[in-house]
Amino acid sequence: MHNELTRGDIQKMREELDYRRITLRPKLLEAVKEARAFGDLSENFEYKAAKQEKNRNEGRIRFLENMIRTAVVVSDHSAPDTVGLYDKVTVYLEEDDETEVYQIVTTMRQDALHGLISRESPVGKAILGKRQGDRVTVETESGYSYQMVIRAIEKCTDDGSIPLNKF
Repeated sequence: MHNELTRGDIQKMREELDYRRITLRPKLLEAVKEARAFGDLSENFEYKAAKQEKNRNEGRIRFLENMIRTAVVVSDHSAPDTVGLYDKVTVYLEEDDETEVYQIVTTMRQDALHGLISRESPVGKAILGKRQGDRVTVETESGYSYQMVIRAIEKCTDDGSIPLNKF
């Protein structure tokens, strides 16, 4: 599987990798050594906690390396009148008689609770590339579908304010 990411996503991941490898890893290794010196490892909470934090860091490093290795770079530019990456889109949900605002982002930055919708999600797929006034059908994996109307498109760019997910 390939991860569709922007150059900005990859740059942020590389910066985090550098921090985790160069700065954080040595500190965590030292914390494990110090905790080990406290004595009996079977009852040493500090040692277990230090090992757990070191392992969490190593897991995040592996995750970021894999995301970068399998990344397919996608453009964050779109036509002025169509929905593109980082644009804020106001949609009208016909079935619920509600209006929602979503911002289309990459998978590494999605946060549905805060309106950040992945371009690979059912909603993202349905509205990406569409225009104001278009009626789209959102189809979920379970076979359920619903209609939305695109009411407004606010063109936005990646200003770096949307953080990477911490999974």
